[in-house]
Formats: sequence, C-alpha cells, structure tokens
Amino acid sequence: MTFLASLPRKVVGAGALITDEGGRFLVVEPTYKDTWEIPGGVVEAGESPLTAVSRELLEELGLSLPVGRLLVIDWTPPLVDGLMLVFDGGVLSADQAARIVLPVEELRSWRWCTSAEASSVLSPELFRRMSAAVEARSLGGTAYLEDGASYVDSQDLGASPQTPTAWGAGKA
Repeated sequence: MTFLASLPRKVVGAGALITDEGGRFLVVEPTYKDTWEIPGGVVEAGESPLTAVSRELLEELGLSLPVGRLLVIDWTPPLVDGLMLVFDGGVLSADQAARIVLPVEELRSWRWCTSAEASSVLSPELFRRMSAAVEARSLGGTAYLEDGASYVDSQDLGASPQTPTAWGAGKA
C-alpha cells in the first residue's frame, strides 16, 4: 500500500445559501429523510467542492447559478467524518424561483424559510450551519464550525466556542 492510499478519507459535502429578495433562504424536502436540507450534495471523487455545488444546483433545482465565496466550513465528527461546506448561492429573483424544477425521485418540494421557520424543519446541526452562513455573508467573513458549533480562537473576536461567529471579516 502506498503512503497516499493509507491516508484517512473524509466525506465532503457542498451546499449553497440561496436567498430571495426578502432575505429568506431556500430549503428542499428530500424524499429519503424527514428533515429538510439546503440545495447541495456530496463532492464526488476528483471533483472540486465549487464544481460539486454548481452541479448539485443544476441537478436539484434545474438552475445554472453563479456560485460565490465560501461562507462556512463545518467539520462533522464520526459517524460520518466529513467536511460540510456552504457557498454563497446569491439572491434569486421571483422569475428565477419560478423556473425551479425538482427531480421528483429525490426532492418532494422546496420553500423559502425565515430563520425562525428553518429552526423547525432543519436538523439542529444544519440550522446552526445555516445561521452561521447568513452571518458570514452579512459580515463578509467565513465561519469555521465543528458539528455545527462555532469554534473561534478567543483572541480572534472574543467569542466563545458556542457563539456562532463569522471570522475573517475586516481582518488584514
């Protein structure tokens, strides 16, 4: 076995924060689970996370959207040792939203959610991840999370590890 083959592997997922003109964000209802998700999915072998999220948006929503900067990196501990990434999917106009076409074998429906509404349909980890994504977008930073909880060096922004805080905003 070569050295590279012996290295551990992580599952990587890439999703997007897509909002409407009122600031609500888009969530999708999978056919295979009880909680809602954001548009996105698994990064395939040899595929970049940015390419993966673009592909998933086309597959899941039928839309080719420009994908912006990385908003969140979230390490998810074992059971699935992985990294979940959230990119800025931009703001959809009402005309763009009207063109959403879902793959019926994978997704039942989609909707816009306020933060309060999202807390009741998303898993707690994904809700924390999306709250951090909204904050990171507004601050112009990137949030690093561990299992949905913020981890910021206490000297960085004066935040505790449980406070969702985007870091990197306004730093040289």
